[in-house]
Amino acid sequence: MNFEKKLQMKQYDRLWQEYCGFLDLDVPGYMQIQNRLMMEQITLWSRSGLGQKLLRGAKPKSIEDFRAMLPLTTYSDYADVLLQKQASMLPGEPLIWIQTTWEGGKHPFKIAPYTKSMLDVYKNNVVSCFMLSTSTGKGKFDIKPDDKMLYGLAPLPYATGLLPLLLNDEIKLEFLPPVAEAEKMSFSERNKMGFELGLKKGIDLFFGVSSVANYISGSLAKSGSGGGGSFKKIFELSPKMAFRFLVAKYRCSKEGRSLRPSDLFKLKGFVCAGTDSHCYKDSLEEFWGVRPMEIAAGTESTCIGTEGWTRNGLYFFPDACFYEFIPEDEMLKNIADPGYEPKTFLMHELVTNQNYELVITVLKGGAFARYRIGDVYRCLGHEGDKDSPRIPRFAFVDRVPSIIDIAGFTRITENSIADVIKLSGLGIHDWIACKEFNGDNKPYLHMYVEMTPEALEFSAVSKRVLAEHLSIYFTYFDSDYNDLKRLLGMDPLKITILKTGTFNAYRRETGKILRHMNPSRHELVELLRFQNNDYELEYDLESAVKTN
Repeated sequence: MNFEKKLQMKQYDRLWQEYCGFLDLDVPGYMQIQNRLMMEQITLWSRSGLGQKLLRGAKPKSIEDFRAMLPLTTYSDYADVLLQKQASMLPGEPLIWIQTTWEGGKHPFKIAPYTKSMLDVYKNNVVSCFMLSTSTGKGKFDIKPDDKMLYGLAPLPYATGLLPLLLNDEIKLEFLPPVAEAEKMSFSERNKMGFELGLKKGIDLFFGVSSVANYISGSLAKSGSGGGGSFKKIFELSPKMAFRFLVAKYRCSKEGRSLRPSDLFKLKGFVCAGTDSHCYKDSLEEFWGVRPMEIAAGTESTCIGTEGWTRNGLYFFPDACFYEFIPEDEMLKNIADPGYEPKTFLMHELVTNQNYELVITVLKGGAFARYRIGDVYRCLGHEGDKDSPRIPRFAFVDRVPSIIDIAGFTRITENSIADVIKLSGLGIHDWIACKEFNGDNKPYLHMYVEMTPEALEFSAVSKRVLAEHLSIYFTYFDSDYNDLKRLLGMDPLKITILKTGTFNAYRRETGKILRHMNPSRHELVELLRFQNNDYELEYDLESAVKTN
């Protein structure tokens, strides 16, 4: 029986235990599941052509052996096999290949194989997420067949395109717009039709990338607050929605505010994902009147974590991946010295209020082993009371310092910035790039550049010209960067031109060389203090600099 059949039979306790029972585990019970599934995966993976290639003949017989014999991996270790879809080299037969961004310009995309067993786990975990998104307490949830879900997702071959297919096996939800139509539409067309159908039928559930959901919500608010054209559409609505619309317009007029989605729709569940979700949760809650529930998911990792009914941290599913964690100081040592192999720890060894880079081995025949996905999480510790989960709880911090990910749309690396600077020919002598946040807590890329004397003298370079040039080249190199500007209506690039000689003065006085990507806040403040006193900085260093 699938989810819907059990729901019809009112087997609520059974459903909760089946899909959300992992939240009742203690750490020893959690690790028992992790270790059992990891041993199954080690057997499959080590015997595969891919495993033999990366292990170089080693034959691990335990998890400890495996961690000692296989160095940490990145996508470049798999690219020759996966980009050519060499299924015969893999530990499990892939049913589908999923695509995502790799490194704009140099490596446009990467793909990941999903086995049937991986898809089964993914499906169960996605159902868990939606149950918990409607939950107000342990054992309580509110999902029904034919609930209406606003379709704010990228279609296949992206991972979010799997969600409608997987959910359809368990429960018949109505997607707005219908999936078959949505897949043929542009982003803006999907939004427009989703809004119109939502006004006619109502919206019960919403799932989207946080930054995109915020954009959609703002568009819906503007559409609902429109003039005569919007008013005429009242006559196309159901009587129930037409009445709700008129009441909402009257109330907003009386209160002197714009229409919000919460005035028209009563969401039961709101699921959000993506980098920088913390920047959008408050505004999304204001739009919809429901606190979004964050999940952790990725192309290589599948769906690995979800918040619970308290919305105060992520819990990792024990059956999606085997998790290892690199402490922040070990991660930074490795960034400073790429030849250094950082130590990893397991779930039961974590320290509360410490940051860790996540390392995964995908279970159920997955291709990736001891794989660095590039995400940093903070361990928030354990709850410990009778109703709260007893397994570690996490907060997503950001991508690793060597990657700047803006709003879940674009992954900017040192190589891509270096290539952009080289192509631009703008006479940039040295630079650093930081992810920072504006007064509204929205992320942007801030580049601090030092021009060559010749560039300053003969090119009359200004911040505006420099920003325009670099923005053009970023758009050329990275289509996602262009999407960020076009779809979300924001330019994520800010430029500060430093005085000639600033970087040399810093190196001379401190004896240190700054890394190009996301130096620490202390290092950035140190660098900027080498400016002359009459050099006008654009913000208060002590309060506004927020970097990794």
